Amino acid sequence: MASVDPNDLAGDLTQNLENSLKEEKARNESDSDKKSFIKDDNYGINKKDYHENENSQHQKCGTDVPVDEVEAGESDSDVDKCTKPDENDIVVDEEYMKKLEEKMSEEEKQVRKDEAQALKANGNSHFKASEFQLAICSYTQALQTCPLCFQKERAIMYSNRAACRLHLKQYEKAIEDCTKALELNPNYLKALLRRAEMYEKTEKLDEALEDYKKVIEMDPTQHTAREACIRLPQQITERNEKMKDEMIGKLKELGNMVLKPFGMSTDNFKLQQDPNTGSYSVQFQQNAK
Repeated sequence: MASVDPNDLAGDLTQNLENSLKEEKARNESDSDKKSFIKDDNYGINKKDYHENENSQHQKCGTDVPVDEVEAGESDSDVDKCTKPDENDIVVDEEYMKKLEEKMSEEEKQVRKDEAQALKANGNSHFKASEFQLAICSYTQALQTCPLCFQKERAIMYSNRAACRLHLKQYEKAIEDCTKALELNPNYLKALLRRAEMYEKTEKLDEALEDYKKVIEMDPTQHTAREACIRLPQQITERNEKMKDEMIGKLKELGNMVLKPFGMSTDNFKLQQDPNTGSYSVQFQQNAK
């Protein structure tokens, strides 16, 4: 049997221990790097990549931009935090904002308002470049920054975000934003028109008609609303007739299932409408075909 030198065995054990410590250190450094990247990559957006993407996109300026511009002009201020562009369910926690604002001075509120206006200006630039997801990101940041007391400014931010969602065909979310804008500013004509348009796109014709009527009350020169008020009543009537026919068809199917064991069908029963009252009466026909 071969003998084992104790010194050699001790050396091997020492070497194995040193190797294990080196591997563990390497793993810890790797994990630390990953955590550092995640910390900087707020909501999945790396700041460097965000600004490089922002600078690389060319501006597509139109003569009629359907978003409200910043009153104080646009700003090139950096964005420190950005909501993930496809994260459209971010909630603006107004209760939390309200508690924070109770401790703010008027000067502090004004500073936050100016910061929010700069973020909104950034959103307007993205909108003009058809970068609607990034625009949503900027408008959401603006809403998270702007104090609640500036209702008119916040209404514009909600309406602008709704315009982005309209382009992305996120109609339900856009309706929610327009409704919020109108809660803050009931006389906001542009938000009312946008909501009416999206109600129509989602086949909520009754709600669309009501909004268009309100638009005409506020501004009788709005030709889009006037045309819709002429067109929609007929569409609503046709829709209701179609729904009634479908309902009667389903009722007949159910009735036939019940009457079949008795050798009858719904054809044995005839509905007659009273022309004076509009009510219906049922007459039984023994030999119906």
